[in-house]
Amino acid sequence: MSLRASLQWVRRPRDPQRHGYYEDFQALFAGTLFVSLTLMLFAQAGLLTGSTAGVAFLIHYWTGWPLGAVFFAINLPFYWFSWQRMGAEFTFKTFIAVGMLALLTDLGPKVIHVDYLNPLFAAILGGLLLSTGCLFLARHRASLGGATIVSLYLQEARGIPAGKVQLFIDCTVVLLALFIVPFDRVLYSIVAAVVMGVFLWLNHRPGRYVGR
Repeated sequence: MSLRASLQWVRRPRDPQRHGYYEDFQALFAGTLFVSLTLMLFAQAGLLTGSTAGVAFLIHYWTGWPLGAVFFAINLPFYWFSWQRMGAEFTFKTFIAVGMLALLTDLGPKVIHVDYLNPLFAAILGGLLLSTGCLFLARHRASLGGATIVSLYLQEARGIPAGKVQLFIDCTVVLLALFIVPFDRVLYSIVAAVVMGVFLWLNHRPGRYVGR
């Protein structure tokens, strides 16, 4: 084998390795756990996030209904779009992730409580936890429903970075909260949306991760 051929072989990317069932399960569990911690922090600090989780927060603040149950119900209409555009495997994993998140979110206050929480710290930490959890799920062909499904679809079908789409949708939902949530909490929530969107923008680009 020539030196040039050897270099081409070294540079050639390896074939994507398919994730096993155990790898998928640990990623779905870890991702939903990170996101559930974020929702608990946001609920205590009076913040909210975007996508269907943000809508669930608004309904929760307005009615007092359980956040996890509201989040699960809101996502039900998006499964049809997911099935049509993203496939059965993605839809099934997303359904499992949303179900686990709803359960963990309602269970969380019974196992963890924070006596003091600075809203700016909650926004930054929550944005990082939320984006990391979503990244875990996206790399294992899953999401938390709603706008995340649309974001991943546009990235795969149109090449539009999911972080950009998520940032636009999240900031729009958060701004709508001005009618329900105090102004300063909306500003902190926008900080969280920007942190999440930038993190996903930088770390979830088409072709960067080859696992499937």
